[in-house]
Amino acid sequence: MQEKHLDKIREGKGFIAALDQSGGSTPKALAAYGVSENEYSNEEEMFDLVHEMRTRIITAPSFNSEYILGAILFEQTMDRKIEGKYTGDYLAEEKGIAPFLKVDKGLADLSNGVQKMKPIDDLDEKLERANQRGIFGTKMRSVIKEAKQDGIKEVVDQQFEIGKKIIDAGLIPIIEPEVDIHSIDKEKSEELLKQEIKKHLDELKENELVMLKLSIPTVANQYKELIEHPQVVRVVALSGGYSRDEANSKLKENDELIASFSRALSENLNASQSDEEFNAALKEAVESIYDASVVKNG
Repeated sequence: MQEKHLDKIREGKGFIAALDQSGGSTPKALAAYGVSENEYSNEEEMFDLVHEMRTRIITAPSFNSEYILGAILFEQTMDRKIEGKYTGDYLAEEKGIAPFLKVDKGLADLSNGVQKMKPIDDLDEKLERANQRGIFGTKMRSVIKEAKQDGIKEVVDQQFEIGKKIIDAGLIPIIEPEVDIHSIDKEKSEELLKQEIKKHLDELKENELVMLKLSIPTVANQYKELIEHPQVVRVVALSGGYSRDEANSKLKENDELIASFSRALSENLNASQSDEEFNAALKEAVESIYDASVVKNG
């Protein structure tokens, strides 16, 4: 199954759906979906509601392998079931979609212009469970706020250090050093980031493969060299706070860069919608993001 997923992620047409809001971002995700904080009284109820939301998305007719190559899950989603199957198994077996797991524990405080990842003290246990649950790959996020070379180097070093542990566990890591779309020196940060990533890619062995998840670059095709690198399975782009229309428009300018959108995927979905309304709204989102990933301006 893993080889089948690998071939599809590498060669297939489509995008990666990001369904991995967690911890502090879960109330925001529910609020955007039309579920206010007074509708749940504790964390357990909150996570039940967010799993209902994700189940509704994953089981929708348009959430299928014609458009979607993979889906990134939060740890609790991985450990829960959809129609009697663990979520990863449901995605793989019923939908033909590769499941990924978010493994980071959030961001550390801002230092040297960046936010590195907090320590992942249970990484080994998490990766073992991911393998038991049929997970194909992982995702972990850092954030770059300023074009400071030392800070960007620290972020990339940390990402690849943990990424190698993930590779050793038999999974494909998605390396995600996000550049804040509001950064005043975003273009410079992206140039420095590309240089640091390239250094690490060149040091990987032939059997060590990674994916990259990056902000849509200011300069179109900035990451072409990374996309073409032999150790890179695929480069995907986050929406980063752009509206779906804006993210799609910017994505189309970048050859072979595909989407891995979260908010831009679910922005028009609401708990109060009928199934017909919900499925129609999701279908519109899925098809537009697919088109932006596959049909390029050039």
